[in-house]
Parts: sequence; C-alpha cells; structure tokens
Amino acid sequence: MMSTALKPPIFLIGNYRSGTTITQNLIGLHADIATWYEPRTLWRYADPARRHDEYDERDATEKVRRYIRARFMRYQSRHDGRQVMENTPSNVLRVPFVHEIFPEAIYMFMTRNPFSCISSIEVKWHRTKTWRGLLRTLSDTPATQLHHYAGEFLKHMVVRKVLPDRCRTIYGPRYRGIDQDLKRQGLLTVIARQWALCNRRAREDLARLGNGRVLQFRYEDLIQDPDSIVRLIYDHCGLTCDDRIVRSAKEMVDPGRQQKWLRLDPAELKAIMPEIQDEMDRYGYEIPPALR
Repeated sequence: MMSTALKPPIFLIGNYRSGTTITQNLIGLHADIATWYEPRTLWRYADPARRHDEYDERDATEKVRRYIRARFMRYQSRHDGRQVMENTPSNVLRVPFVHEIFPEAIYMFMTRNPFSCISSIEVKWHRTKTWRGLLRTLSDTPATQLHHYAGEFLKHMVVRKVLPDRCRTIYGPRYRGIDQDLKRQGLLTVIARQWALCNRRAREDLARLGNGRVLQFRYEDLIQDPDSIVRLIYDHCGLTCDDRIVRSAKEMVDPGRQQKWLRLDPAELKAIMPEIQDEMDRYGYEIPPALR
C-alpha cells in the first residue's frame, strides 16, 4: 500500500559544477529513491522577483511551507511513493529556508576543487539562455508566477540582441550583491567569490543543524574511491547499498576531466587566490605548484 505521508526528503547541498548531478544519479540507483532534478522555481515561490537567491526561515511562511511540502508529496505520489532525493545548487544560499520547511530531512554537503568549479562555471557564464531551458523552467512553475519567468527570459533575449557585449546571464547562485560586483570586478573574481561565499554560507548554516545531521564529502574523494563514498552516502541516507549498486556506480564515475582548469591564465588564477584561499584550506585543497 502506497504511503500517504511524506517521507523525509534527501537534500544534496553543493555549488554548481561540484558534481551534484552525478551524485544524485548515484543515489537514484536505489529502487526506493525518486530523484528530482533542480526544480528551481519551486524554491523561489516565496518571492520570484527577488534579485538574489538568499532565503531564510523568515521566508518560510505557512503558505510557502504548505505549498512546497505539497509539491514534494505530489512528486512522491507520482513516483510510486518512493522517497524524494532533490538537488538544486542554489540552495547553498537557502539552508535555513529549506530546513524550516523540512526539519525532518536528510542533508548532505559536497564540495569540489575550486579551480575545476571556476573553470566549468566560467564556460557556462558565456552561454545564452535557450527556449528549451525556458520550457523546462516553466514546467515546474506555479501558474500564477509564469509571467515572471517568461518576462525575465524575453527581456534577456531582447537586451542581448541589442547590446550583445554588455548583456551577461548570471550563472549559478545569485548571492546578495552579485549584480554590483559584476559592474566593479572581473568575471573570474566574481565567480571565485561566488564559489567561496556560497560554500562558506552552506557550511556554516548546515553546521547549525547539529552533529550527525549532515554528511560532508568531496567530489575528488568520490571519484577516487567510489566504493567507499557511495556506501557512506547510502548509510547516511538509511539505504541498503548492495554490490550491484557499487558496480553501477563505478561504471558511472568518470575520473577524467579534472585538469580542464589548466586552460585558464595562471596569472588570473593567482589574482583570485585571496577570494578562495580560506575555503580551500577548510576542505583540504592545496594550491597547485603552478600558482604558488
């Protein structure tokens, strides 16, 4: 008989381009898990016109809480009552908000070498929004808020056509003040600040949930030792991890593509070190010899 109660959702918190998608797919190998890929507009339901992604417990009004929990319950029901595992990278700036809505949830936090993240994100910043992307966004958007996202998209397309050199789509979590930083700082500095600030915010907010509530791991450790890390993840989530899942996980993990950041100018990378040094030390990332 299908459960009529919402099972504790599993939330994977991690910056954009940190390996959250592959990790979500690994957890989705379990027959009792239904993965939900980045329902971004759902998390902006409280205030879709907000220029940044920072939400806290004050934004989790009773109306917002009821709506988001109902959407999760609907997703669970549509997937045969399986437990929902969700990943929306912008939630690095919304941990108190998410926790206020789902105090019973299971949380994980993953990080990745900042140079790999920055390199990958820098490529994404240069890409334009697409109609396909808009349609995917609107598919999860409440009918009463459709006009906001459609209008935002059309405005971007028009401005980009008229002023192609001045229009830039913000990619990744929009921390408070990112618009102003883009006017004063170089793009790589903004991306570095984005990585460091969002990691720090998530780390500090998750720590307040208490010991044992959050599993923290690095993307590099997952790639190097998928057997151990996948079993650790499954154990934290209360899931059984059999040998079949481990074999599938090893086949899915790609150990390559870790040095793509070398395409960036070493001088520019050295210049952004003050932005990322402290957070790098927190997670045990060493400065590459070429940048010392």
